[in-house]
Amino acid sequence: MGQTVRLTASFKLSGQVPEGLFSAYHKTLTGLLEYASEKGITSFKRLRAEKYRELREKYPNLPSHYLYTACQMASIATHKGRIRLRLLHGTYHEKFRGMKAGEAWLVKSEDGYYLKVAFSKTVETAELNGKAIAVDVNENNVSFGTMERVMNVETKERAIRTAYFLKRRRLQSKPRLNEKLLLAKYRGRERRRIEDIYHKVAKEIVAEAIEAGASVVVLEDIKNIRKRIRYSRALNGRLNRWGFRRFQKILEYKARLAGLKVAYVDPRGTSSLCPTCGGKLSPNGHRGVRCPKCGLEEDRDVLAVRNLLGRYQMYVGTSPVHPEGPPMKGGGKT
Repeated sequence: MGQTVRLTASFKLSGQVPEGLFSAYHKTLTGLLEYASEKGITSFKRLRAEKYRELREKYPNLPSHYLYTACQMASIATHKGRIRLRLLHGTYHEKFRGMKAGEAWLVKSEDGYYLKVAFSKTVETAELNGKAIAVDVNENNVSFGTMERVMNVETKERAIRTAYFLKRRRLQSKPRLNEKLLLAKYRGRERRRIEDIYHKVAKEIVAEAIEAGASVVVLEDIKNIRKRIRYSRALNGRLNRWGFRRFQKILEYKARLAGLKVAYVDPRGTSSLCPTCGGKLSPNGHRGVRCPKCGLEEDRDVLAVRNLLGRYQMYVGTSPVHPEGPPMKGGGKT
């Protein structure tokens, strides 16, 4: 059985891109907006029905998707057909060989032009064998493993994000002429640094899953945690800067590319309940916990991983296990 993996990649382009790519789009879009305003049209279907044929006659060499998506970003197609664009990422694009390229669009940014391309690939899915690897995501570390072995990787994400937050706050407290450029530079550095950590940790988790012979990666369903956050302003801000969902999305697509299934389970209580007897855990040192009922002593992250695995095994094939999440897009637990 196969599953389709979809993701969007961004490639920086070399040199200048003909402005005609944007002028044709701008001219088409402006005309559509003026017509819609004049006629009081708010429906995309109606606007397309009334103007599409006229635009096809006016621009016979443009592909149909260019006109269908005039309200989106500019297409890479031109009046003269398609153009060849040179990429700057070196061998980065080689990783997408063998994948099917879908919709592509050109983006004009402050530091140049980027080509965004939607890729898809059908991969063979591993048969369910009862083995799974669970992942517990925290602000400064990620714990993952099986019932037999749990590993911990320190990401230091909280420290990195806090450092860049303080840099931006100091910059904003003393405005200067190039403030916007500096803020953009710091945001870019922070994003690239964190994304690099995410990709490395996700790669390590997938490798561990394959080595352990697991067929499923179990993740925490924590996508709505920000709605439940009601702490101090400082702590709320810190948790809202945490990119746990982005990490999960990266791990999702890497796992699927490796033929693994992905399941989401409710994480409530996984760090505070004993996986052996279900008793309430008590603090026992920095990250340690102890169960007063059965005497189990362990690191809270290790127990969280085991609880996630137990919860998945308990409910596999029934309602509490959430279906696989959507394909990768572009974003809390304490």
